[in-house]
Amino acid sequence: MRKADLVNQIAEKTGIPKVDVLMALETMFKEVKDTLAGGENIYIRGFGSFITKKRAAKIGRNIKKNVAVHIPEHYIPAFKPAKEFVAEVKKLKEPKPDTGPGE
Repeated sequence: MRKADLVNQIAEKTGIPKVDVLMALETMFKEVKDTLAGGENIYIRGFGSFITKKRAAKIGRNIKKNVAVHIPEHYIPAFKPAKEFVAEVKKLKEPKPDTGPGE
């Protein structure tokens, strides 16, 4: 499912115009990004948590040049689903085939 599909489904189920649904969805995405970038986590009961995870500094390797590269400590965004969310997905017998963009 793409963002356009999600907007269409929400608009269809709620009767809210697609433009308003898209604006609300874009605003939600922006708030999630801004909040995580500000170092704060987001907890949505029954859905899950948007959190930041700390990655330790390490030594990587540039394969093309065969040179060791220092990768500094950094944070990455992550999503941790709620127990209810996980339970719903576990009920799934077989996932639908992936039909990504261009297919």
